[in-house]
Amino acid sequence: MAEPTFSFICGADDFWVTREAKLRFEEASQNLSDLEFGLEVVDGAAGNVAEVEDSVNRFASAVQTLSLFGDRKVVWFKDITFLADSVTGRAEGTKAQVERLKDLLESLDTTAVTVILSASPVDRRRAFLKWCEKSSEFTLADAGKPADQEAHLRELIEKECDALGIELSFSLVTILLGKLNGNARLALEEVRKLATYIGETGKNITEALLNELVPNFGEGDFFEPVEAFYSMNLEWALDSVQRHFFIAKDSRPLLASLQNRNRLMIQMKALLTSGQLKQGPRGLDKASLGEAGSIHADAYAGESGKSSFNVFTQNPWYLGRLAQPLGKLSLKNLVDFQKEFLRCFREILSRPNEQEDVMREMIVRCLSR
Repeated sequence: MAEPTFSFICGADDFWVTREAKLRFEEASQNLSDLEFGLEVVDGAAGNVAEVEDSVNRFASAVQTLSLFGDRKVVWFKDITFLADSVTGRAEGTKAQVERLKDLLESLDTTAVTVILSASPVDRRRAFLKWCEKSSEFTLADAGKPADQEAHLRELIEKECDALGIELSFSLVTILLGKLNGNARLALEEVRKLATYIGETGKNITEALLNELVPNFGEGDFFEPVEAFYSMNLEWALDSVQRHFFIAKDSRPLLASLQNRNRLMIQMKALLTSGQLKQGPRGLDKASLGEAGSIHADAYAGESGKSSFNVFTQNPWYLGRLAQPLGKLSLKNLVDFQKEFLRCFREILSRPNEQEDVMREMIVRCLSR
């Protein structure tokens, strides 16, 4: 198999893609003597076919023009968006430009130019993407295991906190990642926002402050009312529901999040009660979780994807945080909660215009016992 003539980095999250491509670009640029004229970055963002053609033209010019002093050149075709499953990506004019791009990449003189392409999002069903996987130094930037991605993101957040002179505990970072659904770019922006806020007020960052300032993004699990509910604090739970309905009209995502968490807590409570799962001051014992997973593997056959129906597919650190209130709750309490969630769902169907009232009534029934 021929040596790859270019590097191709892609993925669903543009933050990770750009980060990986930037590292590759900096590495390729280290030994250049002509840094001013030997480096070129071409913007690949395009909203229509004309912009696609323009970006491919600029890339062609970049790879075909030698460095001023005859030195090797490094070209980064950055932030390519026209390889996605989109209106622009599916256009016939775009497909023609993609074929032209392939021809350019096939004819590269690797002794004269080093080429890096970064694209997000991408449609990996396309022939061009399949060709890139075989013909390039191909990197799927966000293809790591969820635990590995979380570890990298935690490291980024810690570095950002150090640079800003603030501190977020492990549990606060966990909440932040949950609220933002693991979005790296938003996480760093929210850290900067928190730093700006406490810089003006002198406050410490607490769980309550983080819940107040950081919005939920995507379909994450960390709605403030869910946190409030399992704190067993009735006043906070009712206040947070009021805040939720101030900006949202639908109770279903909130109810689904309560049900998902409760399912996990029921499974953990049963394992803890049986002694198969151990809980220490630093959270759940990872070894005992793995052993319990092996014991009950047959019961969860076919549930390999991450799901609240299978506690063993979850991150142990995440489970450790969810397990904190289990000392105050019996298995019967948790089963009763699940019954109340079902009752709440049925009442919402019959009282669709009173969803906030239905949720508040359910919370009072659960937390006033």
